[in-house]
Amino acid sequence: MRRRKLLLAVAAAAAALTALTAVILYNYKPEQTGLSQIEVNAWVTTGDQSSLLAPQEPFFFRDSADTDGEKVHSAAGQPVITVNPDQEYQTMDGFGASVTGSSAFLINKQMSEVQREALVKDLFSPEGIRLSFVRHSVGASDFSVDADGNPASYTYDDTESGEDYGLEQFSAAKDKDVTELLRRIVDANETVKVMGTPWTAPPWMKYGEQIHNGWYLNYAEPRVYSAYAQYLARYIKDYEKLGIPIYALTVQNEPEYTTADYPSMSMGAEEQAYFIGNFLGPEFSKQGIMSKIVAFDHNWDIAESYTQTVLSDAKANAYTDGTAYHCYAGSPEVMGKVHEAHPEKEIYVTECSGGAWSEDFGDNLTWLMSKLIIGGPRNWAKAVLLWNLALNPDGGPANGGCTNCRGVVTVDGQGESGYSRNVEYYALGHASRFTDPGAVRIGSTQAGGIENVAYRNPDGSIVLIALNPADEDRAFSVQWGERAFTFTLKASSAVTFKWQP
Repeated sequence: MRRRKLLLAVAAAAAALTALTAVILYNYKPEQTGLSQIEVNAWVTTGDQSSLLAPQEPFFFRDSADTDGEKVHSAAGQPVITVNPDQEYQTMDGFGASVTGSSAFLINKQMSEVQREALVKDLFSPEGIRLSFVRHSVGASDFSVDADGNPASYTYDDTESGEDYGLEQFSAAKDKDVTELLRRIVDANETVKVMGTPWTAPPWMKYGEQIHNGWYLNYAEPRVYSAYAQYLARYIKDYEKLGIPIYALTVQNEPEYTTADYPSMSMGAEEQAYFIGNFLGPEFSKQGIMSKIVAFDHNWDIAESYTQTVLSDAKANAYTDGTAYHCYAGSPEVMGKVHEAHPEKEIYVTECSGGAWSEDFGDNLTWLMSKLIIGGPRNWAKAVLLWNLALNPDGGPANGGCTNCRGVVTVDGQGESGYSRNVEYYALGHASRFTDPGAVRIGSTQAGGIENVAYRNPDGSIVLIALNPADEDRAFSVQWGERAFTFTLKASSAVTFKWQP
């Protein structure tokens, strides 16, 4: 009898406990208890290439009651990165590279249809690194070739002799490989933004020798500036007819440099201000062209005086959306200074190339992440673009410029895919694959040498990109509100964290 009563009592207690547990679970509100778990996903690329955008085992933030927040980690000598979603900066356009004539030739002519489709998907779709911004040259650049892959210099209005102020001979037909690839990219990712950049005006518009390589606009002929503005407007209209909307136009590639080696043209700051304010801006307005006008488009080290001259001109300022920068000299901090002087204007990093002069994967990853992927946006860049999307193993085919540059990928004909991914692919991927166009950069503190940048995507998810540039592994903590987690990152390595509040 006693045994039976004991069993009944145990059964009753168990039933009561089950009922109580059901009530607790039914009424459980994590935000009230402070015990809610938020999953963090992470992807790592290491300098030794043992991990390449490799997904890590998901883990969870710990509640402040468990971690005691920043104090515990600081006491342990561990640096703390504090992410602050309430501190907002610029809205991002995206990350990408340039569809040069050389890149288009290799992808269109040196790959099979299956390989080409797989490469475009790898670069521009959510199944790959999801690049969202591309640049191309208006006419030829130092990476332009003809249909057979031979170096080719051209504009859209080359004439055998004399001028063509009516643009009657205008044609972008020589861009066929470029436009074909751009259409394929837009089809793969309809949100991709396209930026155009001229390397040179048609030779007949130039002063001095009327050639593609070098010199400058003929300032002595009043009709030239008007014709050139119409030429650039015509380019935008014709590309739109091909199904390629032009989001932005930089006025001149590297305007402070001209060379006889490849298509180029100089354009001083005063001249650029004059051209934008009196010709290009009014022509765009007259034709209802909404493409953004972007000034400068040259190296960081010569940026301040040039941009100040253009943006301090009232007429030019009214039509200029922002300024663009290259990485080949100087440091990204100059963009922050330009922003301080003109906070209403947007900033773009439009060109940077790796090459045979630096082949160590870890060193290149560290530099790219530090100066461009992190340093660019932390200094107000809303887009970060590298140079050639694709090159061959010899760094070509080139058109008189760099002979040892490296593309984001190398079209090498090897293996089933026909291409290989370079360090630039992984650096871009750490940002483009996880940061959506329209994301807002948010506050994140630098700590213990761990460089970082953070975003809030339009869907509310948070992205934190971090770099350990040191020669040894480093542990650090990430504090987000009342929650935190710790992570150890290998030397010369990068990680992207993503979580959904």
